[in-house]
Amino acid sequence: MLALPRYSFGVGDRFAHEAEAQLAAFERLALEGVLVAPVWNKSNREHVLIGSQPASVREAADRAVAARKWPHPWFVDADHIRLDTVERFLEASNFFTIDVADSIGQPASDALVDNFVARHGELSTRLSISGIEEPLALSRSSLEGIVRTYLLAAKEAGTLYRHIAEKRGGVKFVTEVSMDETDAPQTPPELLVILALLADEQIPLDTIAPKFTGRFNKGVDYGGDLDQFEREFSDDIAVLAYASKQYGLPPSVKLSVHSGSDKFSLYPIIRRTLARTGAGVHLKTAGTTWLEELIGLAESGGDGLALAREIYAYAIGHVDELCGPYATVIDIDCGQLPAIEKVNRWSGSRLATAIRHVPTHPDYNANMRQLLHVSFKVAAQQGSRYTDLLKSNRAIVAEQVTENIYARHLCPLFLEKR
Repeated sequence: MLALPRYSFGVGDRFAHEAEAQLAAFERLALEGVLVAPVWNKSNREHVLIGSQPASVREAADRAVAARKWPHPWFVDADHIRLDTVERFLEASNFFTIDVADSIGQPASDALVDNFVARHGELSTRLSISGIEEPLALSRSSLEGIVRTYLLAAKEAGTLYRHIAEKRGGVKFVTEVSMDETDAPQTPPELLVILALLADEQIPLDTIAPKFTGRFNKGVDYGGDLDQFEREFSDDIAVLAYASKQYGLPPSVKLSVHSGSDKFSLYPIIRRTLARTGAGVHLKTAGTTWLEELIGLAESGGDGLALAREIYAYAIGHVDELCGPYATVIDIDCGQLPAIEKVNRWSGSRLATAIRHVPTHPDYNANMRQLLHVSFKVAAQQGSRYTDLLKSNRAIVAEQVTENIYARHLCPLFLEKR
């Protein structure tokens, strides 16, 4: 039976060349006694921008697992799918991130709201939940407001879950519901109502990705109040444990942290909260491996460095075009982007240090990193020129990929001594 382990970690691999280097990071962590399941994820949007197919993710993961003889669970995630995009993922994936953000806020009818509230009168009472200091207290009117906001999104999740289950003909899969790509964060009381809504849809939920307070920009650290995040993360875990018993959700249901890549200031909080509560987590990264490829090419010098410079030159001239699809999850100060002429004088190591996410390094440039994070389609336009350079510089690129996942992500998340 397919089961998501306590810890899982989503890794993007835009060009399907780094799966083995990524898996090497999980091997190193396993040798230290911590098992984390790799989940290779790629969204429909990314496939469209690159011109790839979902089967390419599965094939790359299959090759890596076979080559390195990985004996533990691993998964392939159809990331942020909807009913209009799910079909092409059905065969290759065994993990489905159901994205219902677009349905949040579409008002449900009075009849549907009244029916839910009548079935769940407990939600408008004072609920004492283990692990939360103050009882959760929703008035009937506030409960109705939450239900009206999220009910149609939950119904959409149910429809898509049942569609996947029917199409897969009984073949098991992991189910995640994503509500993170929306404007407003969900509070712990809202999360409890959402979980009741999803349970009513009879979704065997493995993970849920709420929107947390603060900024979760692509490829850079968290922006927000760390104390507030810690309270919220801890309370959400308590709500999940309560809902799994109260509403019959799987006891292993866990939080998923999206755009979790490079949220270095949050990793100690997440680690100690998991240790204290015994909870699990799924943390999803995306384009950081693509950035490590670019760093590796810069470090390699020669043709690799030349292409890295060209990609930046194109990106700085097409900022609006490249950033548009990611406008809600990046913050770029264009005045802090170095001029093309300046970058063209940099050595490969100097360019690499500007992109590599080491915030204490004086050469690090978060604006440049974010711009390049969303510029992967520029590399895709180069076709075999880009992928041939990945092959010819495999060793140095792989070193960057493995070290990034292991040292900067997995160790701070799961090893106390780091």
